[in-house]
Amino acid sequence: MERIGSINQSQNLDAIFAALADPTRRAILSRLAAGEASVNEIAAPFRMSQPAVSKHLRVLERAGLIERDIDKQRRPARLKAQPMLAAVHWLEEFKQFWSSSFDQLDGLLEELKRTKAKAPGNE
Repeated sequence: MERIGSINQSQNLDAIFAALADPTRRAILSRLAAGEASVNEIAAPFRMSQPAVSKHLRVLERAGLIERDIDKQRRPARLKAQPMLAAVHWLEEFKQFWSSSFDQLDGLLEELKRTKAKAPGNE
């Protein structure tokens, strides 16, 4: 498996996975995929206070998954999906492992079928 590299990238990956671990933050990211929104707009479908939503937004912002602007009284948040690419690349490293494991399992199952078919009374 290829190593990601610098400590900075590793820390960012940790922050991304920590941010994505919470279902509320994942829902916020899904909402922001449709376009920028204010804290009030983001908070509307949740049963939580605006300050609680703001805390979630700060976690997402520290992970680099969103950015926020100041627009007069409003601070709209916008999705920044690019940092998630690091998480996707890291997970893809395991794709080869799982593909190989499934191939081995398929081979074993085929061998068991052949053995069972050759057993006395199964002919």
